[in-house]
Amino acid sequence: MKNILRPGSFQSITRGNLFNYSSMFRSPAFAQANLHAANFRRMCTLNLKNNPEIVKTLMDNDASKVRNIGIIAHVDHGKTTLVDCMLKESGINFESERAMDNIDIEQERGITIMSKCTSVIYKGHKINVVDTPGHADFGGEVERIMSMVDGVCLVVCASEGPMAQTKFVLDKALKQNAIPIVVINKVDREMARVVDVENEVFDLFCALEPTDEQLEYPMIYASAKDGWASLDPDEKTNSVSALLDQIIETVPQPKVDTDSTDFKMLVTQTESNKYFGRLLVGKIQRGSIKVGDKIQAVDSEGKIVQVSSILKIFKKFGVGEAQIDEAFQGDIVSIAGVGGATVGCTINCEGNSEVIKSIPIDPPMISVCVTFNDSPFQGQEAEKNTINQIIARLNEEADNDVSLRVTQDSTNKEIFEVSGRGDLHIGVLLEKMRREGFEIAAYPPKVLMKETPEGLMEPIEKVEIECDPDHMSRIIDNLNNRKGILLDSHSTPDGRDVLEFQVPSRGLIGFRSQLIGDTRGTAVMKSEFLEYDYHRGDVKKSNKGAIISTAEGTTTPYALKDVETKGRLFVGPGERVYPGMVIGEHTLESDIEMNPVKTKKSTNIRSAGTDEQIKLIPKIDLSLEEAIAQARDDELVEVTPKSIRVRKVVLDMNERRRMKRKEKNNKR
Repeated sequence: MKNILRPGSFQSITRGNLFNYSSMFRSPAFAQANLHAANFRRMCTLNLKNNPEIVKTLMDNDASKVRNIGIIAHVDHGKTTLVDCMLKESGINFESERAMDNIDIEQERGITIMSKCTSVIYKGHKINVVDTPGHADFGGEVERIMSMVDGVCLVVCASEGPMAQTKFVLDKALKQNAIPIVVINKVDREMARVVDVENEVFDLFCALEPTDEQLEYPMIYASAKDGWASLDPDEKTNSVSALLDQIIETVPQPKVDTDSTDFKMLVTQTESNKYFGRLLVGKIQRGSIKVGDKIQAVDSEGKIVQVSSILKIFKKFGVGEAQIDEAFQGDIVSIAGVGGATVGCTINCEGNSEVIKSIPIDPPMISVCVTFNDSPFQGQEAEKNTINQIIARLNEEADNDVSLRVTQDSTNKEIFEVSGRGDLHIGVLLEKMRREGFEIAAYPPKVLMKETPEGLMEPIEKVEIECDPDHMSRIIDNLNNRKGILLDSHSTPDGRDVLEFQVPSRGLIGFRSQLIGDTRGTAVMKSEFLEYDYHRGDVKKSNKGAIISTAEGTTTPYALKDVETKGRLFVGPGERVYPGMVIGEHTLESDIEMNPVKTKKSTNIRSAGTDEQIKLIPKIDLSLEEAIAQARDDELVEVTPKSIRVRKVVLDMNERRRMKRKEKNNKR
């Protein structure tokens, strides 16, 4: 399968924001935060119903009073916190942080996954704000909203400076002729390098060949955490009014089409409403729309998808929304009544089949094959476990996520390949399905290659790792085994080492979580797509074999005490297992089969409670992303609402042995 990676695909990895979020899933604090967010949205909606002045402003048809702006940045540079400040500055009160991150997984992981639109009213202007993800795996969310905005607010950390995802999102914005405003955030930090970061931002702009107008960007200095923004880094204020004033002054009003008044809108996002079904979100490119108007939805090829009437029009405001009767050109709204349309469709007035071209989306980089779960525990922990239910849910996600692809395997009709931007991208999808009650089986991920007349080419990434000197040799040895090439190394003023590598993308699968474990979370890794190069040969994913269960039942401390002498355990006492299930990681390269459910034989002198006195090393709790990344080629991951298990594809021990003998004979 052909694939083209985007230059500047960059990821920053630390212990705090990477892939091991499993402990957060059970936190009651996050559940409480989600409840608060829901309450705030309901409160805001009630206030709008009782405030006709706000509704009147939201329905104003004066395009000169409208500003559409996207908030873009690298992950953890403060986009969503800055949006919180803008909401509060416009008079919207709420108590929770990251108010725009209202999806459970976003609250738990502390990252934005889906782009979200809201609006604020400031000095008589209606400012539509689109908050975007900062993680490279969700770059498709950034790409698809660019057609809705006329300007962007580029947020850059005052200590880290521009990162490669900063380059990626800025490049997309400049190519769509968006007018930028630069916000250097976290200027109050002790490690802030304001002057250096200013120069780095300017160099980044110059490298992306902006227009003269785009290069004359204004600079705002802020501390979103403390809720202030200023035109001077040394002048601390008590609000972010300087930023909102700059948005009104710098970002142009939406372009107005005076040649026609026929309604036209490109669908860039969909939402779900329990009363009205699917809502279509987009910017009105031309004309106006009223409740009850007849409209016609067409796909990207001009084929009619649905002819219907507008049931409701919703306008986002703060952390809530208002029902409005009419919306006008240049505004961003949600419409109900066209459930058959999806992202990429054009909504026209009845009888018109015009098509608005979507912004090209970079193709996927990684894929995971999924199918129904056929383990001995099939159907015991979930109700949604048929292949038809799974493919319907995957197709629904692909309709809404422009960077996701779902294709059926050519040899096995019950296996579907899900392609996305990265392991976190696909992992979040599987986690959402898991929470919705699905039971699935996922195969190990694979990087998408590109076939050329010269041969098979694979993506190569430039990797930079900052670590303590004690861990340097271990990291070098690990990446050498993954076909990595050490390019350079140097020391930082604080005594840490910086290593630069060229590594195949497939060599990085599973490496990030391993790096955290090997360095106890002290290493920082950045990776950026470099180029396509000739295939470098097989990458050894792990030098450890698997500990495989030979029996079905409930694990006992007595049995696990013997098992843990062979390696690290993935299960603890009292857990259900079955033959062929991987219950741990072997210390040697070969697999080993053991019985984790055996009990101690009773004797006349056996004392009560002997098993309970056995002390075991705590098991390893694998997150979903870690389990998928670490699974070997002959394994798959069983995902249910209650459990994450790794198992062999072939469960029968004798059958696996026959297959190995056959494989050895074929190599002779």
